[in-house]
Amino acid sequence: MKHFLSIISSLVLMFVASSSAFANEYKIGDLVVNHPVIPATVKSAPVAAGYLKIKNNGAEADRLVSVSAGFSAKQQIHTMTMIDGIMRMRPLKDGVVIEAGGEATLRAGGDHLMFMKLNEQMEAGQTRKVTLVFEKAGALEVEMVVVDMSDLGEATEDHTNHSGHTN
Repeated sequence: MKHFLSIISSLVLMFVASSSAFANEYKIGDLVVNHPVIPATVKSAPVAAGYLKIKNNGAEADRLVSVSAGFSAKQQIHTMTMIDGIMRMRPLKDGVVIEAGGEATLRAGGDHLMFMKLNEQMEAGQTRKVTLVFEKAGALEVEMVVVDMSDLGEATEDHTNHSGHTN
C-alpha cells in the first residue's frame, strides 16, 4: 500500500509539473503573456513557430512590435491568410495590436511568431528564451516551452514544410 501511495504521489507531482509548464505567465506593465509555446520540430527543420496569448489590462492599446531569440538567425511576427484557397504567410510589419482591456492570441492559422534559420532543433520538454518587444510596455523575456505537436491540439499547424514563408 505504501508503494502504491508513493506511485500515486509521483504521478500527481508529474501532472502538476507538466500542467504548470503550459501555464507560464509573464507580466510587464499592463500586459500579461500566457502559455508561450513552440511546437517541437522535425529533424533539420529550418523554421519553428511560436504561440502565446497577450492580455492587456490597461486603459490604452499596446502593440507587439518585434521578437528576438538566440536560437534562430531571423525572427518575425507573421500572419496567415487564405487567398484564392491557398494559405499564405507574411510578416506583420506593424506588429500585433493588443487593444485596451482586450487580448491577442498568437496561434497556428493566424498571427504567430516565426523563428527562421534555426541554429538548433526544438525538442519537446526544452525551453527557449525569447524577447518580446512592445511599443509601450517595452521588452519582456519569456521562456517558451517546447511541446509535442499532439499537446497543442487542433489549432496547430506544422510550419516545417510550409512553402509560403517570406525569408
